[in-house]
Amino acid sequence: MLSVGLLTRIAAAGSLLFFALAGCAPKQESQDRTLHLIGGDFRGFDPVDSGDVSTAEEICRVYEGLLEYSYLERPYKVIPRLAEALPEVSDDGLTYTFRLRKGVRFPDDKCFPGGKGRDVTAHDFIYSFKRLIDPQISSDGDWIFIHHVLGAKEWADKGNFQAPVPGFIAVDDHTLQIKLAHPYPQLLWTLTMSFTFVVPREAVEFYKQDFRSHPVGTGPFRLKSWRRRYRIEYDRNPFFSGQQYPDVGAPGDREAGLLEDAGKPLPIVDRIIEYDVSEYYTFWQMFLSGQIAAAGLNKDYFQKAIAPDLGLSDELKQRGIRLYKTPEPTILYIAFNMKDPAVGGQNPQLRQAFACAIDVPKLCEVIYNNRYTPAHSPIPPGIGGHTDKPYPYRYNLDRAKQLIAEAGYAGGRDKNNRPLRLTLMMAGAGSTDARQMGEFFTDHLRAIGVDLVVQQLSFAEYLRRKQEGHYQIAYAGWVGDYPDAENFLKLFYGPNKCPGVNATNYENPEFDALYKRISVMPDSPERTALYEQMVDIVLADCPWALMTYPLTYGLYQPWFQNYKRHPFSYAGAKYYKVLPH
Repeated sequence: MLSVGLLTRIAAAGSLLFFALAGCAPKQESQDRTLHLIGGDFRGFDPVDSGDVSTAEEICRVYEGLLEYSYLERPYKVIPRLAEALPEVSDDGLTYTFRLRKGVRFPDDKCFPGGKGRDVTAHDFIYSFKRLIDPQISSDGDWIFIHHVLGAKEWADKGNFQAPVPGFIAVDDHTLQIKLAHPYPQLLWTLTMSFTFVVPREAVEFYKQDFRSHPVGTGPFRLKSWRRRYRIEYDRNPFFSGQQYPDVGAPGDREAGLLEDAGKPLPIVDRIIEYDVSEYYTFWQMFLSGQIAAAGLNKDYFQKAIAPDLGLSDELKQRGIRLYKTPEPTILYIAFNMKDPAVGGQNPQLRQAFACAIDVPKLCEVIYNNRYTPAHSPIPPGIGGHTDKPYPYRYNLDRAKQLIAEAGYAGGRDKNNRPLRLTLMMAGAGSTDARQMGEFFTDHLRAIGVDLVVQQLSFAEYLRRKQEGHYQIAYAGWVGDYPDAENFLKLFYGPNKCPGVNATNYENPEFDALYKRISVMPDSPERTALYEQMVDIVLADCPWALMTYPLTYGLYQPWFQNYKRHPFSYAGAKYYKVLPH
């Protein structure tokens, strides 16, 4: 997920350079069950536009889908949410039948006749799914259905929204069928994603262009107010259909206190307040003063909080603060727009030179305090298909100079002695981390004669340009949507090019043929071997210069409870608890 991803862990577009989840009540409000969060720059509340982590997290406060992840269980497990149970699947694996929970209701809102909400039906899901694949909307989540659901691509090509999609069928108000054109082993994973969450037609048609600012969902919270660039406030949704805190977890969860609230109704907090804080100093002071209960660490503050052994400093331990660190199913990279005449096309030597010119181990050291490790595969560790093969474009300045000469730019100049100027865009405008990283890349490219111009953009503007393909080079990232390497390899599949998730517009017929094969295969050693073959193709063409795999560090006050890192779920806030203090 760009972002997903949300895009939070690392935003999938690579814009958030620190992890920030959570909050607590200020000290003087000891009985107030308000969760104070650090929010971010996000797109809005339309599920079809939730292709980054920050946006997905906000949408999960107010909307829901058929399925979700079990919050505590490991390995990762899909469970029903608005479906009564997991679907019935036909013997040929092509028809999934979902029985919807009864009594699930859209909240009262002026978009409905008389301002009264109504029950959710199978027709609402079909409407929401059609919006996701509607070419007029151009969602970057259309890949979930467009090449898999029976007749979806043909429907989208015709452009008639009122026409039925053969693969989406409402058997009755509470029975939904999804019919596939071919086996799709990842379907259940994708139905946990916010792209597929249900929205009412009335709200979309009533609010029109303002729909993304007026969510009308079945989730645990509802939006109370939103002052952009400053503050978002949610309160408990009185029409929430009800859910209980899980009573099953992974080994060690009970000892960690994560099952103390088993069986209690969700959400546990009554209100969420998020502050959009871009300056890390302010964010850090809010954490130290107890205004928020969790904080991530940027480069400049890492040594203030973390001891040389990478544990928590004695000062923070004495405050009762806890440290949580975990690897992420995430990769950060530099993306080349393959449609750009300078860096794209059949000139991999230029892209390879760019990769060889960057000292990634030094990047990990000076920018990330060794929280990150150099990447060597587009599939991160812990995901099937990842291997420990050495990266073919490790830092080597002599080789970088040789490659750029082979590309026709010896010493950074073309045959007419004109300097090579390239433009790299990155998110995080105004942040110290983004500025320092931009300077790092500029200095390294200068060593091979390249004049690198860095554009630092707001997260929203960055995502817009990336989705539209209006860039030359981008510092980017991908947070796994689900625990399958296919989720990373689809970023290179030709038909997924802009405005889809293949933001580099990379196309390779051999790769595309292999992707079609693996996309219908269940998990197996044969599929894993094909994954490795596909990675070799991508590395040779070099549409990405691989950068790093992140390790997330989070700091938590003792009164913030029920947090457990889940790399694929964005609905954690309903489980969180704030203790009196």
